[in-house]
This record gives sequence, C-alpha cells and structure tokens, in this order.
Amino acid sequence: MLSEINFDGIVGPSHNYAGLSLGNLASTRNMGAVSRPRDAALQGLAKMRANLERGLPQGWFMPLPRPDARWLAALGTDMAHADARLRYGAMSASSMWAANAATVSPAPDTADGLCHLTVANLVTMPHRSHEWPDTLAQVRLAFANRAAFAVHVPVPPPFGDEGAANHMRLCAGHDAPGIEVFVYGESGGPFPARQHRVASESVARLHGLDPARTVFAQQSAEAIAAGAFHNDVVAVANERVLFAHELAFADKDGLYAQLRDKLPEIEIVEVPDSAVPLGDAITSYLFNAQLVSLPSGEQALVLPGEARETSSVWSWLEGHVAGNGPIRHLFVHDLRESMANGGGPACLRLRVVADPATVDPRFLASEARIAQVEAVVRAHWPEEIAPDDLARPALWAAAKAARAALLATLGLSELEALA
Repeated sequence: MLSEINFDGIVGPSHNYAGLSLGNLASTRNMGAVSRPRDAALQGLAKMRANLERGLPQGWFMPLPRPDARWLAALGTDMAHADARLRYGAMSASSMWAANAATVSPAPDTADGLCHLTVANLVTMPHRSHEWPDTLAQVRLAFANRAAFAVHVPVPPPFGDEGAANHMRLCAGHDAPGIEVFVYGESGGPFPARQHRVASESVARLHGLDPARTVFAQQSAEAIAAGAFHNDVVAVANERVLFAHELAFADKDGLYAQLRDKLPEIEIVEVPDSAVPLGDAITSYLFNAQLVSLPSGEQALVLPGEARETSSVWSWLEGHVAGNGPIRHLFVHDLRESMANGGGPACLRLRVVADPATVDPRFLASEARIAQVEAVVRAHWPEEIAPDDLARPALWAAAKAARAALLATLGLSELEALA
C-alpha cells in the first residue's frame, strides 16, 4: 500500500530574518525584518490541513533544538559570548524546509526493496551545516522500521548535498519503478552551487539505484545566478509530469531526450522565458509549488499567494489549466512568512513514498493532531522576533520551552534527550 506522504517541517519558534543564505534573494532582501514565528507556523499547519482535506497523506517533522548549544560548544563559545553571526546561526529555524532534510529513493527503485533516505549534509551554508545530527536522529525515529527503510548518514564534506530539493522522481505511478533525476550545479556567478555531482552520485550508489534508471543533470548557471539556489526553484516533477522553466537546465534537450527514452509516457511541461521571465518564476516560486496527484488521479499545484500576485505567472497558469495540459487544479495558500525567508510550499515538505503503516505514527498528521499543534503554537510561539531579540536570553529560553511543549504534546519528548 505505497503512497506518497508529504512530511512538512513545523516552523520553529526561533523563525527569524537574519539573512544567512547567500544566493537566496528573498532571504537577503528581508534581512533585518521583524519575523512572526506564530503566524509562520500556523500558515504551514493550514497548508497541511488543506492537503489532508484533499485526500493527501500528511506527515511532519519537528523543529530542531534552538539555540544549538552543542554546535556553539564545538566552536568554543556559547550564546552569551558568540559573535552575532554565530548566534544567528545557532538560532536558525531553517530546518522548517524539510525538502533539504534528506534524499529519498522509494522501495520500487532500490536493489534491496527498501525505501532509502540519506540525510543531507548542507555543508555549503554554515547556519545549516549543523542541522544534520538532529535531523538524522529524527529520521531514524520516524523511519525506524528496518523491514521498510534504510537510513544513511550524510555524504562526507566537502561534497555538498542539499537533499530532495535537487532530486526529482518520474514514474507511471508512485508505487511503480521510477526514473530518479539528480540535479547538480557547477557555478552560479556570484553564488555558490550547493549540490555537487559527487554527492549526488554517492547517494545514488548508497541507495542501490539502477544506473539505467538514474539521470544526472546539471542545473544552468543562469538559474543559479538568478537566485535559483536549489533545482526545486525552477523545476518540479510528479509521476509522469516534469514541470520546468525553459532555463532550468544546462542541457535541457539532452535531459529531455534521456527522460523520454527511459519513460516514454512522460509529459514535459516547459514554461518559456518569454511567457514567464526567470526572475518572475523565482520571486513567485512558481516551480516551488507542490505538484501532487489527487485521489481522482488529476494533478494539482499547491502554490504560494505570490504566484497569483505575479501577473505573468498567473496568466500562464490560467491558460494551462484552461487547455489540455496535465495540471488541472491550482490551490493557493498564504505562506508569506516562509516565502520572505526564501522557502515556498515545496521547500516545506519532504516526499516519502511508503506504506503509512510502516512510519512511526507520531510523525503522521491528522485533523485532530493538527488542532493540538495549533494550540501549542498559539500558546508558546513568539508573536514577533526582531534582530536584536536574538541576543536576549529570554528568547533563547522561550524557544526551548516552546519546542519542549510541542514534543510533549505529540509524545516525542525522547527527541529532547537526543539533542
């Protein structure tokens, strides 16, 4: 009974705009702004509830411990004495973007018939490079069933791996063998390429993928330089559909030829730059939408409000849906707090094709459990965080207490002991 489960990151109580992510234009643009962690978490939970109501299985990951005292101790300091940059990094809530938690290869694609997950090392960005130990502990707990899952430690540095944000899977159906596409970067002008080919090749080997059904594609330098710091900012795939911007890939013709050869039923929906300029695609996060299969079999896009507010994007989408294209529905959500830090609907979720019965049930959402989490968020999450607040011990204590309350509510207090 394999199905695609979207595991969303619950936005943590330390959500702030410190502008730590080089190459992420929204993060840089909003550096120093006042964030609203309570609103951010509630916006994400509203999207989860809506997807549940659409008949889509929904899971979640918990915020990581913040401030990260263990990381600071390894650097010979603590929150009281660290410089601002390290303090900001220790308080980062960027694990909310679960697409960067791991790369996932479902059981139909692997040699041993297990679903494989390799936790991302995120070494390119200092504020994210210390996420993986806590992410690994959580992934090992959620997917502890060894008859169904194999969980791998990260690829070692210096080979950058940013997880599923640079990985796509194409297939006739989620439970059928798929074509796995790993997208890597070489250069991006002033911005770093975060996904290294060596890392992608390592993950493919660790997962036991068939080389004949595995593709490595280079992201275009133009896309990276324009602010597409991950492939999922310019391309997304779901079942037989690849939805991509014209300028997403360095060699799109070669990639498309490979994919058509390996999956003849593929439908490639390419948005021309003349209709949606690359800049509009990136600022609206058109391609960072969730492309999902509804219970009816029709495909839908779960979009941020910014997509509807960008005239070129909305005009193209309305034209596509009015025609005979494979994407038949558009669902728009307010995710402004996440968007202002550079993460759209697809950033917030990790897709895992598995039997829900094999997943630790504490990581699966329901209407009642979402309501419980919303109550915790309203009671414990800060309403606002200004940059100066990150230096205040009262906020550090409040962030710890808020996370502890959430874990206690969901029966996951054992994650406290692992921190």
